[in-house]
Amino acid sequence: MSRVCPLTGKGPVSGNNRSHSLRATRRRWNTNLQTRTLIVDGKEVRVRMSTRAYRSLNKQYKER
Repeated sequence: MSRVCPLTGKGPVSGNNRSHSLRATRRRWNTNLQTRTLIVDGKEVRVRMSTRAYRSLNKQYKER
């Protein structure tokens, strides 16, 4: 299963772990994906989306 948010397009980012002696080993930071149920066109749809996207959607619909 893909680790990409379908709404924002956010995916994993790679970089280095750095020890005290500055040795570098590769690592990756995954997006925080959560399964949420959204109502789209009157139907409930389960979506794996990032928590940032979920917060943004909640903020938009609470203001209405």
